Amino acid sequence: MKRYVGAIGVAAASFATLHELGRRWGATNEELSRQMPGDDIVSHPKGRTTHGITIQAPPQEIWPWIVQMGYHRGGWYTYHWVDRYLWHIDNPSTDRIVSELQDVSVGSVIPDGEPGTAFYVVERIERPNVLVLHSTTHVPPGLRDRISVDWTWAFELRETAPGTTRLTLRVRATYAPPWVGAVFHGVIVPSDFVMTRSMLRGIQRRAEGRLSRGDLRDAGRRRMVLEEVVG
Repeated sequence: MKRYVGAIGVAAASFATLHELGRRWGATNEELSRQMPGDDIVSHPKGRTTHGITIQAPPQEIWPWIVQMGYHRGGWYTYHWVDRYLWHIDNPSTDRIVSELQDVSVGSVIPDGEPGTAFYVVERIERPNVLVLHSTTHVPPGLRDRISVDWTWAFELRETAPGTTRLTLRVRATYAPPWVGAVFHGVIVPSDFVMTRSMLRGIQRRAEGRLSRGDLRDAGRRRMVLEEVVG
């Protein structure tokens, strides 16, 4: 009996740790508490996460990497296994700035899956400091008449010293019915630690010009996919 109680305690502690990391990995206390652009879109969130990372580059050199993100655009810069095994999609990320993906404005659609599935709409853009994405489409097709999800992804770049930038990312979400909260807090928030950390680090590596072997392999797969489409 003690063994089972101990195992339950370890599992509960592990979940609590993952949930806390998913809620605030990399963010300072000041970043957690302050207002961010886009907070007014989902004014009364039932769930919120805030993450941050310091990048040794000015905002104008980081911005092109952020604005070109998206499914089969520049990718999300996450680890390959995150896309393949966590989200079950093939979404290889680029290792370069793509000029034709830079023209984004309010109202632009940023896909997060195949056509007819999830996507974001650009709600606010202030180059090179603010990008706010909004979605009500991140619901499995078979459940769209039963549940709703309304959430924002807000990116903010603040230069803290010459050549040094703080990138902060905030999610604010509301949902219905109430049981969706169990999925959000039990699955989405803990997994957000893995996804968001890998994405922010992917942006950091690209902006600082120190791509990993994994980044280069992913970019190579991307070029193969594009060649097959063109061919």
